[in-house]
Amino acid sequence: MASVLEGIKVLDFTSVYSGPFCTLLLKDLGAEVFKVERPEAGDLIRYDIPHTEGGEGGPFIILNRGKKSLTIDLKTEKGVNICKELVKKVDVLVENFSPGTMDKLGLNSKTMCAINPNLIYASISAYGQTGPKRDYPGFDPVAQAMGGMTQVTGFPENPTRCGVSMGDFSSGMFAAISIIGAILHRQRTGEAQVIDISMQDCIWQLSSVEFAPYYWLNHTIPPRLGNQHAAMIPCNLYTTKDGRVFISAGVLSQVHRLYTAMGRKDLIDTPLGANQNERFQRRKEIDDLVAGWAKTRTTQEIQDILKAADVPCTKLPGFDEVCSDEQLMSRNMMIEVDQPISGKVKVPGSLFKMSKTPGKIDMHAPFLGENNQDVLSEMLGYSEKEINKLGSEGII
Repeated sequence: MASVLEGIKVLDFTSVYSGPFCTLLLKDLGAEVFKVERPEAGDLIRYDIPHTEGGEGGPFIILNRGKKSLTIDLKTEKGVNICKELVKKVDVLVENFSPGTMDKLGLNSKTMCAINPNLIYASISAYGQTGPKRDYPGFDPVAQAMGGMTQVTGFPENPTRCGVSMGDFSSGMFAAISIIGAILHRQRTGEAQVIDISMQDCIWQLSSVEFAPYYWLNHTIPPRLGNQHAAMIPCNLYTTKDGRVFISAGVLSQVHRLYTAMGRKDLIDTPLGANQNERFQRRKEIDDLVAGWAKTRTTQEIQDILKAADVPCTKLPGFDEVCSDEQLMSRNMMIEVDQPISGKVKVPGSLFKMSKTPGKIDMHAPFLGENNQDVLSEMLGYSEKEINKLGSEGII
C-alpha cells in the first residue's frame, strides 16, 4: 500500500527529541529519512536510559525507528561537502541546532537552498531564528515555562512542568505539519521555502487557547486547577472507596445525567445545574458534592453507573495498565521492531489511521553509521575505496 509521502527524501540533522519526533512522523507517512550523526558518538540520546539488554537507549529506538543512519563529521571540510552533495538529492532538510550553528558549519538555509532551489529547509529551536531571545539556550522545561504552560499546570500553590516533554513534541509535530504544507505548496506553485519553528511559540499556541482569554478578556491571571478543567465543571480526579476515578462532565446535558446518576436530580433546576458561567461561580460546591458521592462507591461501581449514564469517566490506570490497554492494542499502538543489536523491542505503533495511506513502521532504529555504505554509494556514487578512505580519515 502506498504512503502519502512516498518518494520524499529528508536529510535529518536533528538529535534528542524535537527534531527526531518531526522526522519520525514524516517517516511514518512514508518519507525516506537520512539521519546524520556524529562519528563514534551519534545522537545525544542514542545511549540514554532506560537501556535495552543490548545497551541501546529506549527513547532513541522509539524516535528513530525506520530511519537510515549516516555518520559525518560536520567539523571537517570533507564532511560538510558530503552534506552539500546529499542536499542536491533530497526534498527536505530538518535541523534543531542552536540558531547560528548551521551558519558556522556552512550549512545554513541560504547556502543549502542555493545548492537545491527545491529544498524545504526546516529549523526547530527554543525561541526561533529571530527575536531578542534568539541566542538564548533552552530545553523543554524552559520552553514550557516561557510559553506559559508551567504557570497554568499544577495546583494553586505549586506550579509544575508537564511530565510529557510538550515543548519538544509539539514543536516536532508543528514542524512536520509545516513541512507537509510546504510540500503541498511546492507541488502547486513550484516554490520551496524556509520553516522556522520555536518551541516557545508552540507551547504558547497550546497554552493560549484555554488560558489567554482569562487575561485578555477578564484581565485576570488564569488559575491553576490541578486535576480540574478550566471549562468543564465538574471535572476532577476523585477518591473512591478503593481508588481514584476521573469524572468529566463537559457539557450541560452530561452534568444533568451525572446528577441523575448520583440520585441528585433535584440539582438540575438549581444554579448548580445551570449554564457554564453559573457553574463556574459555584465550582467548589459542585466539586465537593461529586467528591462526597464518589467516596460512597467503589471505582468499578462508578464506572458502571456513569457508563450507563453516558458521562465520561475512567479509573486512573497505572502506567503498566496503559502499556497493556486493550483499546490501544486493538489499534496496533503497541508493536515490536526487531533491533539488530537488541532483538525484539516494543515501540508505539503509528497513529496515522488512514484508509488509503496509513502510517507504517517497516524498519528498526539504525545502529550508528549503519547506512554509510549504501547511501554514499547509491545516492552519491562513491566507490568502496572512497568510502573506506573517508572512514579511515574519521570523516564518516
